[in-house]
Amino acid sequence: MTTSLDRAKGAAPARRRSPSRAPWLWVVVFLAPAVVSLVVLRVAPTIGAIGSSLYKAFPGGLVPATFAGLTNYQALFGDSDFIATIGRTILFNVIINPLQVVIALLVAVLFTQRIPLVGLWRTLLFIPVTIPIVGSCIAWSAALQPDGPVNALIKAIGGQPQPFFTSPSQALACIILVASWIGIGYWMLFLIAGLDSIPTEYYEAARLDRAGWFRTFFQITIPLLKRPLLFVLVADTVANFVLFVPVQLLTDGGPQGSTTLLMFNAYRTTYEYGSRNLGAAEVVILTIIMLVFVVLQFRLLREERSTR
Repeated sequence: MTTSLDRAKGAAPARRRSPSRAPWLWVVVFLAPAVVSLVVLRVAPTIGAIGSSLYKAFPGGLVPATFAGLTNYQALFGDSDFIATIGRTILFNVIINPLQVVIALLVAVLFTQRIPLVGLWRTLLFIPVTIPIVGSCIAWSAALQPDGPVNALIKAIGGQPQPFFTSPSQALACIILVASWIGIGYWMLFLIAGLDSIPTEYYEAARLDRAGWFRTFFQITIPLLKRPLLFVLVADTVANFVLFVPVQLLTDGGPQGSTTLLMFNAYRTTYEYGSRNLGAAEVVILTIIMLVFVVLQFRLLREERSTR
């Protein structure tokens, strides 16, 4: 005969197992908003863009779209202007990404030293990040006008005024300047956090070995900062591939198409020319390029873990 004590013993494991489900329930509860946002804001639009890029319609949507396969992609890669836009976008990123990361790294190293008013300098460099990008673009547009304060300063020191945004040879460099003025302070914060996480014992050992600054930087700081550097480089690359507001507000892709980047070109194709399907194909191409850098990031991180 089963006694009440035996029944209690049999029920005890079930009661002990039930609380173990609670952590998973809370994991689902807390992750659900992020997962839903990711699906709604990232995955669904990407799938929609891929589907739309396989159709072809009359610009403006007056005629229903029909399935066209890879026709849009063939048209894009057969267009010399589009190929030039891809090349310009890659060149833009090849220049701006190392520039921003190197300057942000040097500033981060400087601001982790014992210098007077280091908190104030960090704040001043971070201020451009807190200003809306539209406001920053308006300020730089006024500063770099032909009769603006920058040209006035150049005249005062005996130089020749520069056309800046109105010059095909200078406009893209001015976009790089504006984007870097905003981005350097932002990426600096991540690198400062990475530098602060490096154990001080390594630097103490380097001082005991009488290692100079150059050797300490490249044999201790850089190797131990590799993961934050990889994150900053790839994230900065993705951000610059989708750079849009400075191009639209400051140059509108000109002059002579010298600042037409891939993201702006996709916007113009979709909304100004009314070719939604062709614009979707451009977005898909841009997404593939960005995914290459993301995959590269994970590959490098996996190689770093395998060496430990």
